[in-house]
Amino acid sequence: MKILHVLNDVREIGNGIVNVAVDIACLQAKNGHDVAVASDGGEYSILLSKYGVKHYHLNQRRTPLNILKAGMIYRRIITDFQPDIVHAHMMTGIVLASLLKVINNYGLVSTVHNEFKRESILMGLADRVIAVSQAVAQSMANKGVASQKLRVICNGTLGSPRKPEEEQGQYLQLPHPAIVTVAGMYQRKGIADLIDAFDRIADLFPQYHLYIVGNGPDKEVFEAQAKKLNTANRIHFEGYQPQPQRYLNSCDVFILASLRDPCPLVISEARQAGCAIIATNVDGIPEALDYGKAGLLVPVNDSQALADTLAKLLNDSTTLKDWKNRASQNIERLHVNRVHQETLAVYQELAQVQIKNPQISLGIGNR
Repeated sequence: MKILHVLNDVREIGNGIVNVAVDIACLQAKNGHDVAVASDGGEYSILLSKYGVKHYHLNQRRTPLNILKAGMIYRRIITDFQPDIVHAHMMTGIVLASLLKVINNYGLVSTVHNEFKRESILMGLADRVIAVSQAVAQSMANKGVASQKLRVICNGTLGSPRKPEEEQGQYLQLPHPAIVTVAGMYQRKGIADLIDAFDRIADLFPQYHLYIVGNGPDKEVFEAQAKKLNTANRIHFEGYQPQPQRYLNSCDVFILASLRDPCPLVISEARQAGCAIIATNVDGIPEALDYGKAGLLVPVNDSQALADTLAKLLNDSTTLKDWKNRASQNIERLHVNRVHQETLAVYQELAQVQIKNPQISLGIGNR
């Protein structure tokens, strides 16, 4: 099968959408498919090349002139590669792919990550729409995307081609108890609530430290918030880390305080590391934590509840150990191979559509 993935870029900056696409592109190529990626480039182009994935340069910057230029370049890419499947992972890509699908024979698949964005409805232009959690699928259905188009493939990163096995056993010398979050520095990630929760119980646990791993546009806002606190010297902003697993391997508790989060990749990584996990009960997070069996769920935007739950874990070593063990159970489904196989099954559905309805030309199997 000839598969073209369309992305804004393939930069190594912790973007979950890029990480998911790179993982499946590499595994598809490894398993004998002819795979290409069209994007504005980035560090992962080296990894893609290693797996035999062809890269086409496609700048999709959203200006009128550039979009016209991108349309012409995209058409040349389609003519050259002649894909059976085009898999769009971002908004501009789905628009380009759907417009030119009219004069080209390919099946169109989209993956919806950030469905809370208003423009996410555009992902419904595809023949099949992959939602990264049941919560995302329900949200897209509520927006009017036909249920027969929707397929749920939950994220999983264990065994990722992006992460060499030797990284999994690396540790840092962190003072204990150590609390870690790994997240983009955006308001929707609930970093402000996490900092507030940490400060609320600081006097009870004078030895504990908070490590905030990640980068983003709101980082300075969170740093300013922390500087006003007496605990500022125990709140560490670590920035973007290419190997965040070291922090997860070394901490006592992992916290994800998101206000919105479709299906965070870091949950599977925290579970693999055996962290005790506290996370907000929102969107795809409960699903990633086996609906509370693998991690403690707290209300959204409630720093007091977050602080109380954290205090309970830190006050009782037996409870802390129990939740570490729970996180490590039933993680086989979080493997990237499962994501790869389920994605191929969606592509194959489109092949069957053409066989049953030859007047619908999707191009699959015609070469």
